[in-house]
Amino acid sequence: MTIAVDLPSLGESVFEGTVSRWLVSVGEWVEIDQPIVEVTTDKVDAEIPAPQAGVIDEILVSEGDVVEVGAVLARIDPEGKPSASPAASEPANVPPPSMPDPVAAPPSAGPTDPPATPVARRVAEEAAIDLRDVSGTGTAGRVTKEDVLRHQSGGGATAPSAPVTAPSPPVTEAAPVQTAPPAAPAPTAPTAPAARRPAPARSNASFGYELQPGDRVIPMTPMRRIISEHMVYSKRTSPHVGAVAEVDLSRVVKLRSQHKAAFQESYGIPLTFLPFIVHATVRALREVPALNASVVEDSIIEKQDINVGVATETEKGLVVPVVRNADRLSLAGTAMAIDDLANRARTKKLSADDLRGGTFTISNPGRQGNLYGFAIINQPQVGILRMGEIAKRAVVRTLDGEDAIVIRTMMYMALSYDHRAVDGAPANGFLYRIRELLEAGDFDL
Repeated sequence: MTIAVDLPSLGESVFEGTVSRWLVSVGEWVEIDQPIVEVTTDKVDAEIPAPQAGVIDEILVSEGDVVEVGAVLARIDPEGKPSASPAASEPANVPPPSMPDPVAAPPSAGPTDPPATPVARRVAEEAAIDLRDVSGTGTAGRVTKEDVLRHQSGGGATAPSAPVTAPSPPVTEAAPVQTAPPAAPAPTAPTAPAARRPAPARSNASFGYELQPGDRVIPMTPMRRIISEHMVYSKRTSPHVGAVAEVDLSRVVKLRSQHKAAFQESYGIPLTFLPFIVHATVRALREVPALNASVVEDSIIEKQDINVGVATETEKGLVVPVVRNADRLSLAGTAMAIDDLANRARTKKLSADDLRGGTFTISNPGRQGNLYGFAIINQPQVGILRMGEIAKRAVVRTLDGEDAIVIRTMMYMALSYDHRAVDGAPANGFLYRIRELLEAGDFDL
């Protein structure tokens, strides 16, 4: 009896992944927990381990294929015998590209249904679209998610573009190409409710641009493409509203200067400004729970747990590891949790659990950040706080009853919030409370 290797959940709001690279071949013996395949999502590159020792009996998905969570990637025979000469590079028994995925057709699919990807079938089902009415542009006429969305918005089929399957595609120089301007886009149909599976559109339109000699064509990596889809979905789903606060960090700077040497000696990590921001934000979230929430269909769910995602830039893109139960941590505990997650993110050692369950996100652009900027909400959350640059500026303060121009360490903080769930008053009150806590500088070290 063979054991199925499924695509596990790789993070909250992650419904599919791209098979980047197979690390084994059919007929090869693997040990339990041995990585057998690399999968890319918008949040993380993950290695899927073998759930059982045995021989790789089948590989059911090709490199570059997009599959849903729960799909069977391969099968392992615990009692099998290794092949004398397993395939060196190409996995055997992989279905031809023209065949539908093993998970593509649900039990309800009729015999006359055209071949379609799992995501296309899900989108068509949600939009009550008959797949037989959709022109497929995939391999061998297969219906893709883009085909369904194009049909839903009233657009016609377009010629399929070559898919990007390599994890690190080469950069090429473009020759002069004459590109015909596309037809005017049709009005976009309303998006599905936030609680349902996101169905972002992927556009191949050039908007009339003609490639010029010397232009570089840089295909998106699977991770970059999925990140772009997630961001587009968030903007379409949540009406983003922004608010900005100017914060005087002078007392935090003084406190940090007094304790950073002892902190480094005690905990083995530097004391940065980020733990102070996270700690103040967590306290404000406990007082203003409207920002620690999600929209689920026609309800707003305020979360009991406070799990703060900290956006971290890596060489392959942005990931958001989560500091769990952040309201139960001291400032030192917060600093150690952030440092641990950031190091594991950069060394590709994050697990799926490290990325799951965030209730609010903080984005820190680092030392090269600009004055301020508005971040896109990390679905299904309703708010994200972006730090601006920390710099000394001349400000007006009242000293001994007189106005005076003094030098203070200042920072702008920009809050993006979902106006479906949060009105201006609580959002501004939340941001103001963070400012109060930081300017008071009342932190235990």
